[in-house]
Amino acid sequence: MAEIEIFDGHNDAVQFIAEYTSAGRDFLLRSESGHLDLPRAREGGLVGGLFALHAGPEHPPENDLIIREDGYEVIYAETVDPLYARRQIEAQRLALETLIGRSGGRMRLAVDVEEIAAARAEGAFAVVLHMEGAEALDGEFDYLHRLHAAGLRSLGPVWSRPNIFGFGVPFAHPKSPDTGPGLTGSGKDLVRTCNRLGIMIDLAHLNERGFWDVAALSDAPLVATHACAHAICPSTRNLTDRQLDAIRDSDGVIGFNLSVNDIRADGHLNDDTPLDLVVEHIKYLIDRVGEDRVALGSDFDGAVIPRAIGDASGLPHLFEAMRKRGFDQQSLSKFAFDNWLRVFALTWKNGRSA
Repeated sequence: MAEIEIFDGHNDAVQFIAEYTSAGRDFLLRSESGHLDLPRAREGGLVGGLFALHAGPEHPPENDLIIREDGYEVIYAETVDPLYARRQIEAQRLALETLIGRSGGRMRLAVDVEEIAAARAEGAFAVVLHMEGAEALDGEFDYLHRLHAAGLRSLGPVWSRPNIFGFGVPFAHPKSPDTGPGLTGSGKDLVRTCNRLGIMIDLAHLNERGFWDVAALSDAPLVATHACAHAICPSTRNLTDRQLDAIRDSDGVIGFNLSVNDIRADGHLNDDTPLDLVVEHIKYLIDRVGEDRVALGSDFDGAVIPRAIGDASGLPHLFEAMRKRGFDQQSLSKFAFDNWLRVFALTWKNGRSA
């Protein structure tokens, strides 16, 4: 099989880099901790990805997980204070900027498809800024404009908790993603503003009513950067067939999430999840929406992933399993790289001049 180059639709590595936290790891050196650093990315064929900025809770909850005989439920995370969130987001953005500068050209911030393609051609790792949850914003969107000028190209209005823009979907299995109200008035304004700026709207972590609110408002393709199929694994985080069809009809993309509890039908947090099962789930999505509309959205450093992959360096095992299942080189290239670039080209506007 020819070498596959991969662009990943979602990772949480910024939370663990040394520039952001004193207990973090050096992203430029190979580590045995976590899932992602530059050496392991290179070993696995990764040439770039969306790096999530995300504000954690000010007061981490205790005993928030309820285990039942037939599944689980995580109690809603608290709403985060906007000023607290903004301090975290800005610290993470500056930490990533420092890391890119320290890389000596091995990593580059990319704000349009041409810069991603140029980085790939020149052997640099392309970093695209994403924000997972918009708690750091206010209803005036001044900070959103500043983030866009600094390179932000993808945004999820909510994480799995409520904010002024809408209601995230709490983690639960088995359960419908239709868990409550959708977007607020400010959330609808946020969608319109992102459309004007050319910021991709990420539907991951948004509940079903919020999904349909975005679908009704947005003039861009619908995208979920890291999600799976609810028909296979009835997790609240996964997309129903009707939602998948809406993404297909908008010419959008689903980033396939490697989180085992969203892949497995039983929802178990078990890394002994066979690659055959993973590939069967990918095949279901592609059969539903087409091979142009499914890509990789790993959730590295934010999930338990299959042991057979292990970390970013193990991605070739996934692609080999897909090849054995009958995926040809063109299909693999679309899943690995081309589908993200296609939807970025349909969504982003004006690059650095915006």
